[in-house]
Amino acid sequence: MNAVNAVLNLPAQFGVYNPVRLVNPGMLTVLNYHRIEDPHAPGFHTLKINVSATPEEFALQMDYLKEYYHVIGCDTLVSFLRGEATLPSRAALITFDDGYYDNYSNAYPILAERELPAIIFLTTGYIGESKAFYWDYVSYCFYYTAKKSAHLPLIGDCSWDDEPSREQVLHRWIEAAKLVPDTQKKEYVNQISAILEVEVPEQAYEGLYLNWDQVRAMSRSGLIEFGAHTVTHPILTRVPIEQASFEICESKRRIEEETGKVVTALAYPNGGQADFSQPVMQAARDAGIEVAFSLLPGPTRYSTVRKNAFSVRRIFLSYYDTFPRFVAKLSGLARLLILFCLIDCLTHFGAVQNHCVWW
Repeated sequence: MNAVNAVLNLPAQFGVYNPVRLVNPGMLTVLNYHRIEDPHAPGFHTLKINVSATPEEFALQMDYLKEYYHVIGCDTLVSFLRGEATLPSRAALITFDDGYYDNYSNAYPILAERELPAIIFLTTGYIGESKAFYWDYVSYCFYYTAKKSAHLPLIGDCSWDDEPSREQVLHRWIEAAKLVPDTQKKEYVNQISAILEVEVPEQAYEGLYLNWDQVRAMSRSGLIEFGAHTVTHPILTRVPIEQASFEICESKRRIEEETGKVVTALAYPNGGQADFSQPVMQAARDAGIEVAFSLLPGPTRYSTVRKNAFSVRRIFLSYYDTFPRFVAKLSGLARLLILFCLIDCLTHFGAVQNHCVWW
């Protein structure tokens, strides 16, 4: 991680990324955020890597975006795909996945102050609920365990001596869990608290996610759109296609029912190359979805977006991105640094599979 940041900081000092941005005006830059929070705050026990930026970093990023890009809403992108509108030069789209409360408390005021539109993809089964996504549940168990070693399902015997090594084991386990069918994953998740000897209180996740009143308030502003991100967040290629279709349709239906607005966009859970397929894309079309987003790294030419409207690329952002690295990711130059990506993958909590995708 530090090696990559150092390499990307150097060209930023000499303004290398500016001409790259200017000579590629016909590129769509879709930013992917999850949470806007401080992962180092005392008692922060949910998954840190899901934090995209602190509020201060997010504000700085939004100032940059407002100055150098033309930020559009997803409705403008859909109009472009229908052939009803053109995209401005250097178009950018701001997206959030899952539906965390800090999207409302921290991100929304920053967006509203700058009049920047965005779309939040909701996992509807968690909106207004106190239950946890499995990664936040497992993170809680690792955060509070007094144990220094354990035999864990999927990855076997593990040990840790400090927070960094504990985080590394946590991320290894989460990446392994993503590779198994959804029903098996639930079984393994349910074993973690007993193995780590942690009791998770019912109120541990109270207020962690948005509720429908907050969703409706943002929707009424006209600044924030909402898209489908399934009901329970399964990786759609690891469940039967009938279940994948239900997850898409029901998420879309619930959002429309709560907001009174038609949902035309979907974000695939996890979003890697193996996480959506032709049958899944067809299920999205059949549900009335008009554009769907992956987490394959962007930006993307407008012509390619029109051609591949059900696999639009996004730029994953995390709190460990320095500002020069943020700029590099948006320019697309960071995608060329494959060697440093591999170094970063191997050194940052062992999260190899998805972090390479996130570039």
